[in-house]
Amino acid sequence: MPTFFEKKQVVTPGELLAEGDYLAGENTYMEEKKIYASRIGLADLDNKRVNVVALRAFYVPKVGDIVIGTVKEVGFNGWTVDIKAPYTALLRASDVLSRPFKPQNDELSQVLNAGDLIVAKIASYDRAHDPQLTVGEPGLGKITRGQIMQVTPTKIPRVIGRKGSMISMIKQETGCQIILGLNGVILITGKSPEYEELAMMAIKKIEEESHTSGLTDRITQLLKEEKAKLEEK
Repeated sequence: MPTFFEKKQVVTPGELLAEGDYLAGENTYMEEKKIYASRIGLADLDNKRVNVVALRAFYVPKVGDIVIGTVKEVGFNGWTVDIKAPYTALLRASDVLSRPFKPQNDELSQVLNAGDLIVAKIASYDRAHDPQLTVGEPGLGKITRGQIMQVTPTKIPRVIGRKGSMISMIKQETGCQIILGLNGVILITGKSPEYEELAMMAIKKIEEESHTSGLTDRITQLLKEEKAKLEEK
């Protein structure tokens, strides 16, 4: 039951990855008990499941995902929101107002206007309908402060780290609150712009070096050194 790749090896579409008693996972396909890559990315083996983590990928919504989006348009009974996916998401006015919506009384642009940023959850989604959002839970809603950055959506798990170790370390070292949208949009809110920039620098380095080993130690060392410089000022 051979595999034909090293862990985290870059593979290309059509490349043979494994043969025999393996399962075709993310971004792979099987033909006659042989598993091939379906897109360019980093090959990995999880138990007997062969996966390819795409190097560049768009976000595919899943129910329950936390996302950060930009209001694109104010409609008659809600808002359309860009969540960096192939589909525009919808946020209903009744979800935001927490009461029956009355078009004659409610001016929706005074609640959320085009260009506003929100933290939301995917409430429902199927291929026949655009994703529906909700902001009806603690921590969700309009963003009023902090800095926004974007990373490739497939790199978000690397930013989180094993059991949340990486993101917890960044929060601890910088003192920033960080909300990771699974669509690759990240909100960083710190005690000063300098500490926000420090967290952003660390996350950018994780995105660029996500395929390398020993990354957590390097990021920890980087943050400690840069934080020391800030505290000297």
